Amino acid sequence: MSVPGPADRRPGGRQSIPRPPNTVTELDPPFHLGARWSVAELVAPIASASAPVLPTFPDARESAVLVVLADGPDGAEVLLTRRSMQLTNHKGEMSFPGGRCDPGETPVETALREADEEIGLDPARPVVVGELEHLSTIVSRSYIVPVVATLDERLDLRPRTIESDRVMWTPIAELTRPGTYHRERWGMPPLDRPLHFFHLDDETVWGATARMLVDLLTLPRPVRA
Repeated sequence: MSVPGPADRRPGGRQSIPRPPNTVTELDPPFHLGARWSVAELVAPIASASAPVLPTFPDARESAVLVVLADGPDGAEVLLTRRSMQLTNHKGEMSFPGGRCDPGETPVETALREADEEIGLDPARPVVVGELEHLSTIVSRSYIVPVVATLDERLDLRPRTIESDRVMWTPIAELTRPGTYHRERWGMPPLDRPLHFFHLDDETVWGATARMLVDLLTLPRPVRA
């Protein structure tokens, strides 16, 4: 498979990435370039049963995000938000709506509540399909449950709080477009770790959000170009 080099990558916006020294760039994607799916095809492999919440370190703060999908002209699209520059942490980064779990809340309840508060998504509209692999983040000390849900149409949603300043529907075909994805290894072996990046025309998706997208894109399913 021919993979575009660094000069062919898309712009990715103006976001500043805090790359450490000795970063190693890898261009081989773990998914098929140019692949696209409908929402039904994309979510078919996702298990409907919830996985147990098992934080990987004692002080992890349980959180949940809502990965919302809807069909567009070119197949499935995913809803992303951009964190406001007014925030203290992760300012300007692309993310999914979500946040900390309140006492007694399930991850699904948290994800739906946060999406309602952040972008005005009526909790009754999304159809929850299941969950992606849970993950932990070192910097924010979070244990995150990605809840996947579908909509029967792309809704016109806008930020409702200072947490986000942009809401955008991104076609899956844009994420798999040649020159959009690459992976980097941060740190020195044996403690180095991979980070995923999607350079869109005007935004860069990386970190935990990109990792969840890679998880979604690499689930076993037929590929449709």
